[in-house]
Amino acid sequence: MKYFWLGIGFGGQAMFSARFLVQWIASERAGKSVVPLAFWLFSLGGSALLLTYAIYRRDPVFILGQSTGSLIYLRNLHFIFRERREGHTAEEDEAS
Repeated sequence: MKYFWLGIGFGGQAMFSARFLVQWIASERAGKSVVPLAFWLFSLGGSALLLTYAIYRRDPVFILGQSTGSLIYLRNLHFIFRERREGHTAEEDEAS
C-alpha cells in the first residue's frame, strides 16, 4: 500500500511538472509566450493527485497549498471554456 501512495504522489508531481514542458513547447511553436489549455489541465490533474497524496499524509501545509492552487486552475478553465462557448477570445475584445 505504501508504494501505491508513493505512486500517486510521484504521478501527481510528474503531471504537475509536465505542464511546464507543455507551455514551453506551445510557446516555441507560437513564437511568443502562450499558456495553452493543456497547461491548465495538467495543473489541475497534478494538483488533484498531489492534494490526494497530501490528505493521505495528513500534511496541512501541503493540503492548503494544493487546494488553493486547484481553485485558481478551475477558475482559469472556467474563463477559457466560457470564451469558447461565447465564440470569442479576450484578445478579440481588446482589439474592438
